[in-house]
Amino acid sequence: MDHSLLLTNLTNPTLLFFVLGIVAFLVKSDLEIPPTTVKFISLYLLFAIGFKGGQELAHEHLNAQFMAELLFGLVIAGGIPLYVFFLTKHKLGVQNAGAIAAAYGSVSAVTFVAASSYLEAKGMIFSGHMVAIMALMESPAIVVGMVLLMRYDKNGERPSIRHMLKHSLTNGSVLMLMGSLLIGLVADTKQAEGIKPFTTDIFKGFLAVFLLEMGMVTASRFGAFRRYGWFVSLFALVLPLVNGCAVAWLSGPITSHVGDRFMFAVLGASASYIAVPAAMRLAAPKADPGLYIPMALGVTFPINITLGMPLFQKVIDLST
Repeated sequence: MDHSLLLTNLTNPTLLFFVLGIVAFLVKSDLEIPPTTVKFISLYLLFAIGFKGGQELAHEHLNAQFMAELLFGLVIAGGIPLYVFFLTKHKLGVQNAGAIAAAYGSVSAVTFVAASSYLEAKGMIFSGHMVAIMALMESPAIVVGMVLLMRYDKNGERPSIRHMLKHSLTNGSVLMLMGSLLIGLVADTKQAEGIKPFTTDIFKGFLAVFLLEMGMVTASRFGAFRRYGWFVSLFALVLPLVNGCAVAWLSGPITSHVGDRFMFAVLGASASYIAVPAAMRLAAPKADPGLYIPMALGVTFPINITLGMPLFQKVIDLST
């Protein structure tokens, strides 16, 4: 992999604010972001991701190929949390397992951007509708994670599947993400331009502040991450490579477009540290962000942009 691409991703200002949050905690700074502000930013990020995904989806022709790729993406997003939850439930507890399942079933927009840069450096392209598919892959994992949480959390009653689905789909974080996507899909393009500065221009600024707070939260609970032992580190290293290679291979019958197959592999391998932490902060407050955020951002993200992407491309080349 091109080292300049790695350097570019690791010096991304938004990610550096995450590091700043860690440093702020380590030096015992009194830097603090009010909880109400953090909640607002969480909802804003979900809104912006959903709305932009809906806008991209509005430009797509709903032909059979697009629907097949969309269905494939949703199967990935809904399937991965199922086995991740049961792999981690006994060692890490139901709450943490639900958050980890949602994180690894959902996708990382930053990793998606890094993957597009990787393809560009290789002189390859991917279809525009992959942006919409990426946005649509955010919510299924969150919903599945919440359903599993409600189903297996022994501290409360076990409601019916119908009640769990209703509660999951009407949860504020999921409703914001999916509702924003629907609004972006049906909104008039010219009218949507009026809020583009809010949904696009300031997105990275709010993301930087959010990751700053996540850095402080992560550092404050990093002791818990070490306490869980080698299992979580090995899991965060191996799982994305396994998922990415599997998706790279399985995407062959779905599309012959090499760029799209590569992006699917990256989406399958990535773990969300934006939408899912924003959602889990509201939906699963007992889950430890000092566990699932370092796993996704501190371990899985670097492994994907260093070893993962070349590996996924090799799998696609061998299966073509």
